[in-house]
Amino acid sequence: MATIPPVTRLSTRLIRILGFNPSPMTLQGTNTYLIGSGTRRILLDAGDPDVPDYISHLKQVILDEKVIIGDIIVSHWHHDHIGGVDDVLNAIDNNESCRVWKFRRTDAPEPTLENTVCCELKNGQKFEIDGATLEVLHTPGHTTDHIVLLLHEDNSLFSGDCILGEGTTVFEDLYEYIKSLCIIKNTKPTVIYPGHGNVITDPIDRINHYINHRNEREAQILAVLQSNPNVEFKEMDIVKVIYKNTPENLWMAAAYNVNHHLRKLTIERKIIHEHDAWKYVHSASL
Repeated sequence: MATIPPVTRLSTRLIRILGFNPSPMTLQGTNTYLIGSGTRRILLDAGDPDVPDYISHLKQVILDEKVIIGDIIVSHWHHDHIGGVDDVLNAIDNNESCRVWKFRRTDAPEPTLENTVCCELKNGQKFEIDGATLEVLHTPGHTTDHIVLLLHEDNSLFSGDCILGEGTTVFEDLYEYIKSLCIIKNTKPTVIYPGHGNVITDPIDRINHYINHRNEREAQILAVLQSNPNVEFKEMDIVKVIYKNTPENLWMAAAYNVNHHLRKLTIERKIIHEHDAWKYVHSASL
């Protein structure tokens, strides 16, 4: 795992500023991206709240580049992407003119910001600034409001939490998530800039890996149930079998993903759900 520096110039139109919020779920921290080559730029995501090191490095980049942040685009509602927005707005001189953009949630109220109200992103919406044309693609699954950004100039893609620089991600809806991976794959990105982890230089291989990984996990889960017909399993029972080589501090996240596979298999009538558990019965199989 290559170390991600606090600030990295990735191209003439792109600077990555690390969020300084490492954790098992955020890896080395949230990647935020300052996009564009002119004096007015776009910031993608803002990390966690109350992280002085992040704000310090962001302010230094703004000073060194002699730029302003005209827009902040939030990839989705999770706190490590939207939580730092108020701190960023407090740190910049043009906070009253800086717009914050986010796709609307369909499953819960929107997060509340102290200093502004988010403008609503739309699927297919474009942002044009010096050096960059960004297109918004709605990619639900990780969350209902998740979006990725396609940078038209070099057909690169900012994947948020749909695809990570290492490992796999969690999701709220597996069916929608797989559809979103296919949307990303169809853009044929040249490179992927993830919300966590290092730059992905083999994007199509990585997307295929994600899709194949989910299919393989589903087959493993189904095999556990099929080998124990009429035995009731809870998520953690299955995790202890198929994730036995995964560190235990990640088992809760694994159980979350297993739950979504089980829900999908139940919809497909390959297993049944009763007594708050799942089991395979021959009559449930298609």
